[in-house]
Amino acid sequence: MYTPCLIGFSLFLLWPARYWLSKLIILGSAAIITTTSLQVHAEQYQQLDVDQLGFSPQIDGELSEWQVLPPNLIKITPAVDNDPKNRTGTIEVKLWLGMRDGMIYVAAQWPDDAPDDNYRPWEWRGQKYQRSKIRDDMFALRFALAGEFNRSMVADANYQVDVWVWSAGRSNRIGNASDYKHTISLKMIEDVAEYETESGKTVYIDRDRDEGYIGFSTLKPGKTRTTTSRQSIDFSREASGSVADVTARGAWNGDYWSLEMVRLLDTGHDDDVKLSAGQKILGQIAVFNKSGGQHKSVSEPLLFSFSN
Repeated sequence: MYTPCLIGFSLFLLWPARYWLSKLIILGSAAIITTTSLQVHAEQYQQLDVDQLGFSPQIDGELSEWQVLPPNLIKITPAVDNDPKNRTGTIEVKLWLGMRDGMIYVAAQWPDDAPDDNYRPWEWRGQKYQRSKIRDDMFALRFALAGEFNRSMVADANYQVDVWVWSAGRSNRIGNASDYKHTISLKMIEDVAEYETESGKTVYIDRDRDEGYIGFSTLKPGKTRTTTSRQSIDFSREASGSVADVTARGAWNGDYWSLEMVRLLDTGHDDDVKLSAGQKILGQIAVFNKSGGQHKSVSEPLLFSFSN
């Protein structure tokens, strides 16, 4: 079976159903934000209003301008019960949203006792450098793109999602959130992760990075020891294309992360969700504290309501 991977970036946002975790075939360190088959009925979800802003936020991770608006308070809980590798736990995320000049702006703030901004550095062990297991902090936001938006990726459902992933040690250094399209399908897709659903069917997970260059890659350490630890990420090539169309910047402020993101409502790219005034769309958020894969905390499905 093929193990999906991404050079220097092993996040696929895999949000497994809690009690079906034991049945999952976990491949690599991948993870996919998931969501139960749900129709868009406003009374079922926490609704987040996306209204016109009276100001243009600076994307710098400093949220002073947002304080004129009340935040949405969103509870997130571990994706997997009793997960010893989940360092986030149950916390409350403050989330602000708005539109201005054809853009969607998102600001988020959540508690964290340390700024984990180093991703799998090379460490000298024995006679060579090896990648460490150290991971950076991450925040993820996804929107329904097509099909049945589903809370569990192991359900008998077919759907796609647009996923924005901010990482403290990677995408934050180049000022963006990496953009993905994930396809969850009961129809066979070659060379992707496979999972068994409750009914015994096979569901296929295709984590597809958007078109373009992500902005970072693995930096080879060389064979000669120079230091006990070396950076493993190369940022020398500029990000480009649809994968880089979400501008983002996070800042750690002593005991919490503050993050801002902005993207065109309609990028014109086929691999991006098209957002517009008057629209209602399901989505979800996740926070990773120095972890990857399923070791995260997630929200319930959220209803994003764009004003006219």
